[in-house]
Amino acid sequence: MSIISKDIQKAIQLLTNEELVAIPTETVYGLAGNIFSEKAIKSIFSTKKRPFFNPLIVHIPSVDSLDGIVTHVPEKAKLLAAAFWPGSMTLVLKKNKNIPDIITAGKDTVAVRVPNHPVTLELLRQLPFPLAAPSANPFGSISPTKPTHVERYFKNDIQQVLDGGACTNGIESTIIGFIDDEPIIYRLGALALEDIEAVVGTINIKNKEEISPDAPGMLARHYAPATRTFLVDDIASEVKKHEGKKIGVLPFKNSLNDVSLTEIILSEKGSMHEAASKLYDSLHELDSKKLDVIIAERFPEFGLGKSINDRLQRATFSL
Repeated sequence: MSIISKDIQKAIQLLTNEELVAIPTETVYGLAGNIFSEKAIKSIFSTKKRPFFNPLIVHIPSVDSLDGIVTHVPEKAKLLAAAFWPGSMTLVLKKNKNIPDIITAGKDTVAVRVPNHPVTLELLRQLPFPLAAPSANPFGSISPTKPTHVERYFKNDIQQVLDGGACTNGIESTIIGFIDDEPIIYRLGALALEDIEAVVGTINIKNKEEISPDAPGMLARHYAPATRTFLVDDIASEVKKHEGKKIGVLPFKNSLNDVSLTEIILSEKGSMHEAASKLYDSLHELDSKKLDVIIAERFPEFGLGKSINDRLQRATFSL
């Protein structure tokens, strides 16, 4: 029996009872629990097999809800919230003392966002507590952008995937922290760097940290298929190195026109947004085909291309 359901009242009941529910957002599906329930939060970490040093993102229904979560909102954070919430941006701010340390990995900051998905916004409005919701996948594996992805991962571990359809943006939120009230990017994501800089000016990027990450998504290997994956500038040249193998290819917009390959084009019209929205679903599909290798094409280093390359780089990083 499927655990996928559109029943918001069921989700409310489960979450109120300290259970987990997978929820839709415009970025990826999240594995959600009550931030004030130690049972629920520990269950998120154990279900995902996520290390406790990796902090979680708190989801709230509106910017007005920040008051109970954080103690200080820098002026540039207010500008960003006004410009991009609800949306694919997470802010890392000084936390209120009522926010449990388990959510923030013991840090004095908390990651928070207002997701831009009607189903989850309605859910958050009806709940008396915010939700912690990292991506609904086993730690390090491909993030889920469809209810079926989550069901495949966790059908024996949770009771409901709240069905909100396919995620429109398809990669995680951009995470922005603050040092001396100046913004810094901790994770490239579905909100392009150029759009952020149009609001607050030039912004530095600090998006790699293995030991004690300031935000989710900073580890070198993450978002990864089980199939060995390569990120290259020239797919055709890389294909020649793997002669005789079963090969999946993931080009941006141009087909290799080679029937011996399993190919998924991310956007035939060359749209970065379409490519981002299809990225994880395409990796899920290729990963399910028992291939020997997956070869992905590197994107132009601007706009969402930077974020897509970041995800593909972490998917191909070898430990």
